[in-house]
Amino acid sequence: MKLVFATGNLGKLREAAEILGPDFELLTPADLGITDEIPETGNTFRANSLQKAEYIRLRTGLDCFADDSGLEVDALGGAPGIHSARYAAPGHDFDANITKLLAELAKVPDAPRTARFRTVVTLLLDDGPHFFEGTMEGRIAERRAGCRGFGYDPVFIADAMPGMTMAEAGEEVKNRFSHRGQALRAMAAWLRENR
Repeated sequence: MKLVFATGNLGKLREAAEILGPDFELLTPADLGITDEIPETGNTFRANSLQKAEYIRLRTGLDCFADDSGLEVDALGGAPGIHSARYAAPGHDFDANITKLLAELAKVPDAPRTARFRTVVTLLLDDGPHFFEGTMEGRIAERRAGCRGFGYDPVFIADAMPGMTMAEAGEEVKNRFSHRGQALRAMAAWLRENR
């Protein structure tokens, strides 16, 4: 089945391709000549995910899916949340985002460092949108470790893998537990049953 994944993030694309497997041919907006930044002006992960999927569907007419994901840190009232990619500044400068995150947590040294990654995937087909969610509980490390993955992986320690950050885990291990992996596996199972 051919699907457009509304992302320009190669890490997300690789993760999705590994999880969905050979039954699915994934295209990106760039593959279809869409190079402008896809808007995400909603105030929830679900709203942003739907907005991105609708943007691609309107321009291509193809079956597509989009995700919106973020890191919620309890000591920071759920921040960075929907602003995870642009926490420190416009753009996707995750080095700056991590620096800001660790600085903000340093201001509340006695607060628990519990956090979670949350994602909502919107699959947009002819019959409308279908939503799939995933969360991965964990905590924020005191300092960065590891060089794999992307985003906040160097400072996130998942409860399912307490001895390492996500950036120290291999892709196969990460995909087994990740929030996006949960949502994508649910989407793939739904597609296999319903298409």
